[in-house]
Amino acid sequence: MTAENELHIAEIPYESGGVKFRYARKLSSDGQRWIRHGRYEHYAVDGTLLSEGQYVDGKEEGVWRDYQPNGNLAAEGQYSQGEQVGHWRYWSADGNEEYDEPPPIRD
Repeated sequence: MTAENELHIAEIPYESGGVKFRYARKLSSDGQRWIRHGRYEHYAVDGTLLSEGQYVDGKEEGVWRDYQPNGNLAAEGQYSQGEQVGHWRYWSADGNEEYDEPPPIRD
């Protein structure tokens, strides 16, 4: 049995082979379910990194990056407790910045 705070690395494959998702997780305090906690990565079929970030207790936290299929940066921004915060920046496949999204307005 895995201890509550012990991290376990999960790898979810494509049917054709290769890793689709890789992320760290831990058991919930009641031991009934897995919670994402730590590094998260999403890969294309060819192994190219498409997205990366961190989870803390099941919620996105800190800097997250999405990548174009060619490996160029597609988007970058931050999360705090699972919500987008601050400016998010987006780039085209050729690497040109397309726009800067201002922070979301909260009630």
